[in-house]
Amino acid sequence: MQRLTNAQRAHLRRLAHHLKPVVQIGKQGLTSAVQASVDEALNAHELIKVKFMDFRDQKQELAEELVGASGSALVGMIGNIAILYRQQKDPQKRKITLPRDTG
Repeated sequence: MQRLTNAQRAHLRRLAHHLKPVVQIGKQGLTSAVQASVDEALNAHELIKVKFMDFRDQKQELAEELVGASGSALVGMIGNIAILYRQQKDPQKRKITLPRDTG
C-alpha cells in the first residue's frame, strides 16, 4: 500500500466521518473470518471503519496487524474504531479520488 500524505489522511477522515463500522472485532479477536470480512469490505467500499468491541487495550497493535494482513492503510483511530483504506485495484470500480501530493 502506498504511503498516505497528511492531506490524503485528512481527506479520508472527512469521508469516513459519516460511515458506520462494517466489521466488529469481538471476543474471538483477529480471526481469519474477520480478516476475510475486512478484505471483502475493502474491495466493496475502499474506506471502512472497524470497531473493537473487546481487546481495547491492544487495538493499536491489532489495527496494525489488520493493515498488514489486508494490504490497507490505517487512516486513523477514533476511540475504539479504526479507519482503513485500500484503493480498488480496478480503476473502473474506484469510488474515492485522493488529493494529489503537492509537496
